[in-house]
Amino acid sequence: MNLSWKQSIKDFTTYLRLEKSLSENSIEAYTDDVLKLEKYFTGDGGGKQPLAVTYHDLRDFIIWYGGENPNARTQSRIISGIRAFYKFLVIEGEIDENPASLIESPRLGLKLPEVLSVSEIDAIIAAIDLSRPEGHRNKAIIETLYGCGLRVSELVNMRITDVHAAEGFITVTGKGNKQRLVPIGSKALREIDNYKVYRNRLPVIHDENIIFLNRRGRRLTRSMIFTIIKELAARAGIRKTISPHTFRHSFATHLVEGGADLRAVQEMLGHESILTTEIYTHIDRSFLRDTLIMFHPRA
Repeated sequence: MNLSWKQSIKDFTTYLRLEKSLSENSIEAYTDDVLKLEKYFTGDGGGKQPLAVTYHDLRDFIIWYGGENPNARTQSRIISGIRAFYKFLVIEGEIDENPASLIESPRLGLKLPEVLSVSEIDAIIAAIDLSRPEGHRNKAIIETLYGCGLRVSELVNMRITDVHAAEGFITVTGKGNKQRLVPIGSKALREIDNYKVYRNRLPVIHDENIIFLNRRGRRLTRSMIFTIIKELAARAGIRKTISPHTFRHSFATHLVEGGADLRAVQEMLGHESILTTEIYTHIDRSFLRDTLIMFHPRA
């Protein structure tokens, strides 16, 4: 029982990357969960190494962590990471039983994501200053996020060769490097073409095949996309808390509200399970209920 935290976390990261084919963002999240565990057990927990940790030790950690982080989603997230870590140690033959398997996650209510209306999306696009050099780029970003329902990581890694304009599709590389074909509308294609004129004028282009670049010709970061969207929402006078993901939620919600087949929406979003896509049926039901209350004479 002498496997160190440092070595076990290193092995766990390799396992997630090579065997589970997780994205770098997911690997970072899982690793961060285990690092919190390490900090607790090598400090206040009395210097225990990972193989010596018991179910009761983990329960004490969760109680302590829950006191510091009352949010149920945050607690559920770290419990998921801890379970995955100890499941890995079982697979590797380091331990016989998973001490985290009996730890219960807090009950989560269904939290529907923030959704923008079509008029709010139009207002955000109207707030873009097209006289500025990056204006057409930002317009193409919003049209692509909303028009294709992309994750922010998928957007920043999108390449010129991923766009098949004649066929009306783009190739998207999602979680675990899984590729899918997503339809792209004429509006988004037109804005990408308009933006390419600005892109070709950049003094240096470091990432030749990446579509969306900053002024220095390098790919945009995830945080830069967040900043662009927050500034545009503020300029459009939208009070909702929004992020790049809000456009993905809005894309799916508007499709389901319009009667789109759930399997087709699942395919376009790149969801592994239809259960993940089903959250949009709940949004749809709330939309139907609001419609009934507003318009039915007996409501």
